[in-house]
Amino acid sequence: MKAQAILRPLTERDRPVWQSLWDGYCAFYKVRLPAPVIDGLWEKLTGGDPAIHGMLAESAETGEALGLMHYVLHPHTWSLKTVCYLEDLFVTEAARGQGVGRALIEWLAARGRDEGWFRLYWHTDENNETARLLYDRVAGPATMVRYAIPLTK
Repeated sequence: MKAQAILRPLTERDRPVWQSLWDGYCAFYKVRLPAPVIDGLWEKLTGGDPAIHGMLAESAETGEALGLMHYVLHPHTWSLKTVCYLEDLFVTEAARGQGVGRALIEWLAARGRDEGWFRLYWHTDENNETARLLYDRVAGPATMVRYAIPLTK
């Protein structure tokens, strides 16, 4: 069964709903972030940084929050066009498999086409099999390997 979702940008009044989804996302990845980092992210998402944006997916029937998406727009060395990094995508466990994640990605890809972006890209944990099934269908199998060096303690 497909969920009918309404997709919309985050607003300042969404903090409690967003916080619940964000907590679920962090729990999924077994990450605990300090409160100042979470507060700073919220500030950026609601207008404190023009490059960072957030979307909310809600049930068209009940208004219940189904998922969230954060994305970052940035320049690229291979093009004069903007690149979009889909940094965070989370769908509640109850809504998984109902097309919410796909709807969020497709919304972002459509926006990128409309605005002439060069590329949309993202990463996920190699063990996130459920998400990878969707990502392989939406974008095709990944061809790049990601490396990271933590720079803070």
